[in-house]
Amino acid sequence: MANLLLLGGTGFVGRHLCEQLQRAGHRVTVATRRTPRMAAAAIQHLPAVTVLQANTNDAQALATLMAGHDAVVNLIAILHGNEAEFERAHVTQVQTIIDACHSTGVHRLIHISALGAAQGATSKYQRSKARGEALLQTSGLEVTVLRPSVIFGADDRFLNTFARFQALLPVFPVPGGDTRFQPVWVEDVTRAIVYAIEHPGTIGQTVEAVGPEVYTLCELAKMAGKAAGHDRMVFTQPTALAYFQAVFLEMLPGVPLLSTDNLSAMEVDNVASGQLPTLREWGFTPASVPGILPTYLNPHLGVGGGRSYLTVLRDHASAPQRMTSKK
Repeated sequence: MANLLLLGGTGFVGRHLCEQLQRAGHRVTVATRRTPRMAAAAIQHLPAVTVLQANTNDAQALATLMAGHDAVVNLIAILHGNEAEFERAHVTQVQTIIDACHSTGVHRLIHISALGAAQGATSKYQRSKARGEALLQTSGLEVTVLRPSVIFGADDRFLNTFARFQALLPVFPVPGGDTRFQPVWVEDVTRAIVYAIEHPGTIGQTVEAVGPEVYTLCELAKMAGKAAGHDRMVFTQPTALAYFQAVFLEMLPGVPLLSTDNLSAMEVDNVASGQLPTLREWGFTPASVPGILPTYLNPHLGVGGGRSYLTVLRDHASAPQRMTSKK
């Protein structure tokens, strides 16, 4: 049994990971910057999970929190922001974690990056993820890096969002609809993290966490709508219109449903590179979208709930940022 510190553990992936870690017999400390009762309601009932409020951006506070743990899992990420915000979340934060690891003697780190992370990537998000990885490569720590594609699952804001919009709209234009993705089930991602924790042979590896099939974004949207009982016409939105829409959404308060940086990332397919191992090399058989989607999207769930288009936008914007979606 390991004593683990989970950073970024109150979001979509973190909630599923806490359940996986408890089932595997590990103890977990989850750090949150918000009041634990507000930030971690979904995991506080788990006996093996302790939620503590802490400023993970502060090196001394993080070191105090980290002391006594066997390993750290870093899920901290934002999907939307400017260059400085991405730098703080994906580069400066990583350096703070590295420094805290060295000062406390905690050398094992599992870091969740993003598929497509590269210095020459078209999006600021992916470039910042690559800079964070570069720091880890020279950190001297025992690091395993996972690069997930877009992550789906029961409480995602990916396929669920597609389904909700199709409950409201007679046709559904999809920005970047021709971009190809290799979606990975959240349970496969979290099982892979547990595997990395329990298998020292994964130290030094960078693994692409992808599903078994490749789909265009339009195909995924069509599947989500059909599964929820809203089989609409789905088509690729013209690029110029998509960028105009993204600029407008970025001006609204809260987290945008779509940003110009998202569109920049969609200029390149988000699929396995063929140059790095995938989950199959770890012995996993990743679940497919058609195999999982009906378990949480079906006509009886009432997706959309009669809400207006603007209500969907508002609910998306008010939800905290988390790691999922485009990687």
